[in-house]
Amino acid sequence: MEEKTNVLRMFDKHKLPYTARCYDPEETRGEEVARLVGLNPASVFKTLVTVGASRANYVFVIPVCRELDLKKAAKAVGEKSVQMIKARELLPLTGYVHGGCSPVGMKKFFKTTVDRSAEAFPEIAFSAGKRGLQVQTSLASLARLIPFTLADLTE
Repeated sequence: MEEKTNVLRMFDKHKLPYTARCYDPEETRGEEVARLVGLNPASVFKTLVTVGASRANYVFVIPVCRELDLKKAAKAVGEKSVQMIKARELLPLTGYVHGGCSPVGMKKFFKTTVDRSAEAFPEIAFSAGKRGLQVQTSLASLARLIPFTLADLTE
């Protein structure tokens, strides 16, 4: 593996167990990424950044094979509504590019909600902060790095 991302450095700093999984970054569709890293697509998660009616930003972490239900997402964070941020806003807001966004290590922490389906797996995988690199870890380890809540978020 090439250089460590901030995400992996945070896991190392806190001495938390993880597995880094590399794949061809040209393959950006979630289910294809899951296949390339040899994992069940239901255990591979994508990180979505939204903006609420209040103008606050929120992060939702959901399975790559599912779609975010905006009504459920808004309810989970106590907003009237939420919508996806524009792609061009992602890098300046989070420090991450589309396809490499991680719930760990954003420029600023935003209230984060993980889809409840993650509880079904001993470990989940999500972006390690750049295209072509996933980090696989337990929810307990993730909770040591960032605060998050669990909710039903998908359609």
